[in-house]
Amino acid sequence: MIHDTYPRLRKAYEAFLLLERGLAENSRQAYLHDLDLLEDYLGSSVADWADITLEHLEGFIVELAETGIGPRSVARIISGVKSAFRFMRLESVIGQDPSELLKVPRIGRHLPEVLSVEEIDAMIDAIDLETPTGRRNRAIIETLYGCGLRVSELVGLEFGQIDFKRRFIIVTGKGDKQRLVPLSPAAAEEIDLYTRDERSRLTIKPGEENVVFLNIRGHRLTRQMIFIFLKQLALDAGIQKTISPHTLRHSFATHLLEGGANLRAIQQMLGHETIATTEIYLHLDSTRLREEILLHHPRNRR
Repeated sequence: MIHDTYPRLRKAYEAFLLLERGLAENSRQAYLHDLDLLEDYLGSSVADWADITLEHLEGFIVELAETGIGPRSVARIISGVKSAFRFMRLESVIGQDPSELLKVPRIGRHLPEVLSVEEIDAMIDAIDLETPTGRRNRAIIETLYGCGLRVSELVGLEFGQIDFKRRFIIVTGKGDKQRLVPLSPAAAEEIDLYTRDERSRLTIKPGEENVVFLNIRGHRLTRQMIFIFLKQLALDAGIQKTISPHTLRHSFATHLLEGGANLRAIQQMLGHETIATTEIYLHLDSTRLREEILLHHPRNRR
């Protein structure tokens, strides 16, 4: 049964994702989770990985859908499954790849939530600087919005990556690829104030001395902590939108585009692999333009 050989296969696949594909920890865990789901579904019903057919995989996808998983998540899991079978084909674990003809469910194009400049200012104004983490939180908002960082890039940010004099950050993104991102004056000022004020009073844990953003116990922050504090901050600012760290990244890109920035430059600053990923902001900008015309053009007023 494939259940018996799975631990060895999983370990080899994890090494492949790290060494051959150079995926970051979060991406590796996502791919492994996709394979875990498939193994759990097939576990004791299939004798060998080479015995898995397209029909088995289609049954797996049906079960995912029946559990309430949305089309976008199903599509991502299918991508992970296809990756695993490509690995097995490469390692001669299987002769034929049954996932080649597996169809991805149709999904609508998702337009990310975007905050206005006024809403971002409202969130910053809602931060109480008298609290032990007020200055830090303000620096986090300015860095996420002013530099367009992913949350994983923010929590892993170290002082050695920041050039305060020339105002840029060396960001290590997905696949350990590095890019240069301009450091906004507001972000630079807030990081400096946080470093000289709140951070200087912390008892920093060994190994965390170079990490920029720390919790009150001197440890680096987790992604979940950033999510929680942003959601609460949005409530404090009276914002009804669903807020996440990615909302500030989307806002960074959208406001750059609205201000006339080149799409290729935005791609480089965001660290997108292809320009197609960045082009969603063109669609978003066009959608907003249409709404403005419908709202304000004299022929559309009643």
